[in-house]
Amino acid sequence: MALILFLIQVFIISFSGAMQPGPVTATAITMGARSRWAGVLIAVGHGIIEFPLMALILLGVGALFQRTTTQVIVGLAGGLVLLYMAYGMFKSAKHVEDPQAGARKDKPVLAGIVLTASNPYFLIWWATVGLTLATTATEFGIRAFALFAIVHWLVDLLWVSALSLASFHGTTLLGPKLQTIVLKICAAAMLFFAIFFIYNAVQTYITEVA
Repeated sequence: MALILFLIQVFIISFSGAMQPGPVTATAITMGARSRWAGVLIAVGHGIIEFPLMALILLGVGALFQRTTTQVIVGLAGGLVLLYMAYGMFKSAKHVEDPQAGARKDKPVLAGIVLTASNPYFLIWWATVGLTLATTATEFGIRAFALFAIVHWLVDLLWVSALSLASFHGTTLLGPKLQTIVLKICAAAMLFFAIFFIYNAVQTYITEVA
């Protein structure tokens, strides 16, 4: 019973984290406009990074993510990656093509991997909230930790899949005009997060040096 209550807690906390606006959200909406299964594949890419990360936390390397140096490096790298993706989205918005053709050019699994690995707040979440949940899970045993990992990832899968499906059906019903609007909004959001990541990384470095 205690384990079930813990997994419910994991589900709720994970959902509150997954629903926060971010690069993965913007990408799920953008790629979802061209493919209904984009969210599933983005979640697979996310899991390729997240499952090994959870295993590392189990081995006790969670403290590494709390280091200022790690946060600064990931923040700067992540910001640059997002700048490049924002540029690509703005460029796509100017030349809206057939949705199916666009879907063939998308690489949602790769996007899930890159966006997860380059998001400093993903590491910060695992160094704080995630580390607390992971530590509690280990108290129930290794099987409970595996259940914890699966439940957490399933939340991400459900959320990004719902976003991509909603985006796909919306653009299918309303056509290329809505797709252009969606692309521009997501590109602007990506640009905002890029600047935000870089700014925070620089501020963190200055604070640490001062």
